[in-house]
Parts: sequence; structure tokens; C-alpha cells
Amino acid sequence: MASVVTPPVGGPPPKLPPQGGPRAPGPKFPESPHLSEAGRRMRDEIVEMLPLLREHAAEGEELGALAPATLEAVDRVGAFKITIPIELGGYALGARDTAEIVKVLGQGDASAGWLVIVSSAARNALGFDPKAHDEVFAGITDWVGPIMFGATVFAPKVGDGRKVDGGYLVQGKWSFGSGSKHAAWGSVGFEYDDPAGGERRRAMGILSRDQYTIVDDWHVMGLRATNSNSVRADQEVFVPDYRVVHTNDLPRLMDGLRGEYAGLAFKHSPIGGMVATTCAFAALAVGIAEGALESFVEQAAKRPPFNLPYRTMSEMASIQIVAGKARAVVNAANAVLWRHADEIDRRALAGEDFLPWEEPSITMDLVHQIHECLRVVDGLLLALGSSAVALSNPLQRAVRDIHVLGTHGGFRLDPMAEINGRDLFGLDPFPMIAALGSPAPSAGPPKAPKPE
Repeated sequence: MASVVTPPVGGPPPKLPPQGGPRAPGPKFPESPHLSEAGRRMRDEIVEMLPLLREHAAEGEELGALAPATLEAVDRVGAFKITIPIELGGYALGARDTAEIVKVLGQGDASAGWLVIVSSAARNALGFDPKAHDEVFAGITDWVGPIMFGATVFAPKVGDGRKVDGGYLVQGKWSFGSGSKHAAWGSVGFEYDDPAGGERRRAMGILSRDQYTIVDDWHVMGLRATNSNSVRADQEVFVPDYRVVHTNDLPRLMDGLRGEYAGLAFKHSPIGGMVATTCAFAALAVGIAEGALESFVEQAAKRPPFNLPYRTMSEMASIQIVAGKARAVVNAANAVLWRHADEIDRRALAGEDFLPWEEPSITMDLVHQIHECLRVVDGLLLALGSSAVALSNPLQRAVRDIHVLGTHGGFRLDPMAEINGRDLFGLDPFPMIAALGSPAPSAGPPKAPKPE
């Protein structure tokens, strides 16, 4: 049993650190060997622009899209190009770089962090015919914001299409097109009847900006500036063959990109790339929690309590306990996040693949940390009290943003726990992405979308 050291009776009191000002979130460790110079530069430049991001976050919510100043600033540091090949003007960053960048964005404006993650939709274009990715990336140098968004590619219900000479005629409504107001291109899912055998098949097509209409339906409680609106094509639009791939071919096509381009992003295996994306979303949750804790400490050091005789809330033991527990959760979340991000990059550099049964366990770790951070942010708002619910208070936005993040289908805690529980009990696993297969033979074509 460890002994407790106490100062001698009558001796000098223990020396305490000077008072005043918020502390760092936790202990400092050596920087990861997988953090590149480009990743470090972006991260540090975003730290410097946190005041700007926080200043314009409410404006972005009102606009339903990133505020112009935020969009320009995030684009200027290169964050929307982190997964684009170096040969095409991007950075092709790895899992650790991406997580570091997204986490810092989450401290300032979670919507900006979300859009940086989903800007990786442009990477899918690289698996298409060269003519398609030449079109998509033709304007990448001058484009401000993500160049392409994805909407309802792997959802249970997608758009409807039919095969014609030279391509497909496609129509439908596609939900959750994050970044739709900022992007030049959109990738969408559709089903069609194969003329050769009558089989119902599923594909992904790339639409140009003039082929869809943005629907004003992203009226939500949080992440409002992600402009995750639906897009629709009420009339059939022509998508040439070279801008279409079948979804069950995607894993093979994306795996074929390994080594085709320079940069760590193109060394990841398919499963490595998948868990790297989950790491990025977990990093966003950790960033939101870190920003909320910083704001909580600053506010508690200034506000008097409602019904206790302390000068400020920071003098209350209950507030100190809330802050201390929050810091422990954030530190633990960082430890899990960095462990997995570094392992993803280590395996990519070593040419080692992840095995299919490793993915659920890693994803469970990360999803669990997302929800631990969510509980922390909730607790900070409740502890600070009614002043935190004002729309001008960043804490209430952190609560709303992290709750929307936590409701995403890929990050819901209990379904992910069920997947892991099946593994623990030796039961057959579910398909990793069920939508990659063709629809069941009994599934007929979906009805034409109703005008709204």
C-alpha cells in the first residue's frame, strides 16, 4: 500500500502553482511520429484562428452554411484538401494528421470540422473513370471549400435510375448532403434494373451542380452550418457511364488506389481508411468537449453562484469536481483516439492490413469516447446553470452539436455495442456495409419522389 506523504506539523505549507487563468487540458506528451509537417502547420494555424471561428459560429448557424469568413479561413490553411492527392494539389494526410486538424476545428466551430471530414467524398471520384476525376478536380486549385459532397450513397433508400445508351437517367431525392451549398459536385446513390438480366442493382453517380436542386430542409438543433441539406432531381438527368460505378465494386476500386498516389492517405487499407474516418469523427467530439471545458473554466472563474456565498463559481467544490472529472474524460478520450490513429498510420507505412474482425472493436472504442464526451458537455452546461442556455453562450452550441454528432447512424452507441456483443458471443457478424450489395431480388423500383 502506498504511503501518504504529509508535511511536518508546523512546517511550511506545500508550494502551490500560481492562481489565475485556465489550465491546459492535461499532461503534454511527445508529438506523434505520424504527425507530418503539413499536419502540424495546419493544426497550429487553426489554433491561431480559433477566435475567428468562434466569432462567426453563430453566423454560420443563421446562414445554414459556414460563414464566409470561416469558409475562407479553413480553405486558406488547406484543410478541405487533406485527403486529395498531392499530385492534384492536395496533402494526402494520414489518420493522425486528420484527427489533429479536426479536433482543433471542433474547439472553434464543429460544423467546420464536420465539413473537413466529409470533404473526403472527393476521394471517391478517384475510383471512377479517369475522365470523371479529371472533371471533378479540374477546378480544385481555385475552388473555395469542399469540391464534392456525398448524399444517400449507402442509405437503405436511394434514387431511381435506368440504363440508356452511354449512361443512366437518374432522378430522386438524396438526404444529408453535407457541404451541398459549398460544393461543385455531388455523389449520390441510385438503383436500376440491369437490362442484361433484370437484376436490381445499386450504383453511385456523380452529378454536376446544374443537375440537382438544393432543398431547404436542414432545420436541425446542431451542426447547422454543415448545410447537410437534401438535394433532388425531379426530372431525370443524364449521368454518363464514366461518372457511374457500382457500389459493390467500390471496395476493390478504392483498394486499387493504394500506392497510386503519393502520401500516407494512399497507403491505408480499405478497413484502415474506414477506421481513420471514424477516428476523425471521434476527434471532432473530443475537440467539442475540449472547447466546452475551456469555456466552462473561463465562465466559472467570472460568474458568481446563484445561492452560495462564494465570490465566483470556480470557488465551489462542486464546480471543481465537475471540471476535474471532465478533464479526466477528455484525457482518456485523447489517449484512445491517438492510440488508434497512430496504429492506423503505422500499419499503413508497414504495409500491414487490418483484419475484418478488428474493425468493430476499434469503432466501438471510438464511438464510446464520442458518447463519453457528450455526457461531459451535458454536465458542464448543467453545472454552469441557466446562463449557459443563452444563444450567445458557446456551451449551448457545444451541447447541440455533439448531440447531433452522436445521433449519426454510424456512431450510435447501442447498435455498435450489439455488433461487438455478437462478436464476443461468437455469433455470425453482420455485413460491414450492407448497402454495398445489390438489393434483395424481391425489391421493386422505388416510387418516383413526390414534389414538395
